[in-house]
Amino acid sequence: MKHAARSLLLFALLLAPAAWAAEGAPARAEHPDGAAIASGHALATQAGMEILAKGGNAFDAAVAVSSTLAVVEPISSGLGGGGFFLLHDAATGKDVMLDARETSPAAATPERFLDKAGNLDRDRSVNGPWSAGIPGLPAMLVKVAGEHGRLPLAESLAPAIRIASEGFPVYARMARGYAMRREVMERYPGTREVYLRNGRPIAEGDVFKQPELAHTLQLLADKGFDGFYRGETAKKLLAGVKKAGGQWTAEELAGYTVKAREPIVFDYRGWKITTAPPPSSGGIALASMLQILEGWDLAALDEAHRAHLVVEAMRRAYRDRTFFLGDPDFVQIPQQVLTSRDYAQGLRATIHPDKATPSDLLSGNPTPLEDDETTHFSIIDGEGNRVGATQTVNLLYGSGFIPAGTGVLLNNEMDDFALKPGTPNAFGVMGYEANAPKPGKRMLSSMTPTFMENADKVIVLGTPGGSRIITMVLLGILGYDAGLDAQQVAALPRYHHQWLPDVIDAESGAFTPETVSQLQQMGHKIDLPGDSAAGGRGSSHVWGNLQTVEWDRRDNTLRGGSDPRNPVGSAEVRRTGQGE
Repeated sequence: MKHAARSLLLFALLLAPAAWAAEGAPARAEHPDGAAIASGHALATQAGMEILAKGGNAFDAAVAVSSTLAVVEPISSGLGGGGFFLLHDAATGKDVMLDARETSPAAATPERFLDKAGNLDRDRSVNGPWSAGIPGLPAMLVKVAGEHGRLPLAESLAPAIRIASEGFPVYARMARGYAMRREVMERYPGTREVYLRNGRPIAEGDVFKQPELAHTLQLLADKGFDGFYRGETAKKLLAGVKKAGGQWTAEELAGYTVKAREPIVFDYRGWKITTAPPPSSGGIALASMLQILEGWDLAALDEAHRAHLVVEAMRRAYRDRTFFLGDPDFVQIPQQVLTSRDYAQGLRATIHPDKATPSDLLSGNPTPLEDDETTHFSIIDGEGNRVGATQTVNLLYGSGFIPAGTGVLLNNEMDDFALKPGTPNAFGVMGYEANAPKPGKRMLSSMTPTFMENADKVIVLGTPGGSRIITMVLLGILGYDAGLDAQQVAALPRYHHQWLPDVIDAESGAFTPETVSQLQQMGHKIDLPGDSAAGGRGSSHVWGNLQTVEWDRRDNTLRGGSDPRNPVGSAEVRRTGQGE
């Protein structure tokens, strides 16, 4: 009942006109009065605030938050993974997306992932060294600090090094995740060295220390790029991968580069939306969905018809995601067409206002339902700089494999490639050439760090959640447009449709029983696990970990929103002069 009440309250707010749409334009602040950070763990949020207090800017704070999350959220991200950082430089007004997505080793050809019968080897694609791409996050930290920050890299990495060395309390989700991945993680000596340090698996409440990771971070702090991609750490990574049967080369490590990419920018109802371009699929999908939806006055519709139209927009964007998107350095993507209003108008014309479109009428194959275990943080500083960053190792604890002596848990992002044509990966994605592995190629992602801004407000938002990331960001944008604040947006109930399977996946309490009935009468199939009366599985079902910050320029207030589904997350606002 609590979920249902929350749903009714928040969707009632969505029906209301925006509270800030008052007559007359008030004076608008030029710079925020302080800073706001929201992240998936309180220690990471505190690390960012610590660096701001030392004179750093949002970019220095991002290095601190990111590296600390790499220590305290090994279930979600780490130095052995990658991510996308969306940056806004207040001094120049320029936006850039930095792409630190992992890259495919040359030896990781599709044939390497087949068993003797020619079928996809699931174990190899998600576990151990073959499942890992060349990590990008350490290079991202170096680039952000060196080209955008004002403090030395070593100073911004200091909180992460301290926490890795001194330890932090193991929380419930971390312990549960280890229990789920224990069999795989305990295959590898380097992983056992870290996670069985006390002679038993980690448990909630343990103080988890990672001296090997602290040493690796210290080398990165002392030597920058070479401290990870060359020298001592690189030798340990290469030796560990080789010993476990994988194949990386020193040239692949040393040749890794962070790519600066032009963000996708479009308008939605007076908001300037700045978001992630390929190899993220998020920005193109957002542009398509929002430009389809701007043809209707969503606030004037009842809950069922509003959800119906949002789902139909989702359905069409995810169909295009499957066929057209991949690494833009390897694949020709029709981005201009897919993000155009004319194309969105054409898709809108195919939507019946009262009937679901069966997905089998939009021919094709399934899209991936990726794992929730990613992380996001959002930052605005007192100068107006901002960062939206999403980083990941893919599945729970990535590949489960730590090369001995590094403390670096490697990703299993190779499974995000189409490893065998016509065969879905662990999350349902079918194989297509646009997302097939090639040496140095970056696998398709759903990570969608996003900025929203108009004359009155500046907002940063993003979330983990695999293929659900894009739809969570979509619902967040719609919530902000309807006048919700940061914490209300972070708490919004969620629903998702990704073309195939042809079903609305919804959180417990996301819809009222009346809305469920109306949607079903329109032809929609709905999975409501928390509501057995509606045909669901009758169990609790929530997802995501949205982190968002907003600056209201009219009264110069900052707000943060941290997803209440994640009890260790934290949003903090600190006014100028406070706590310094």
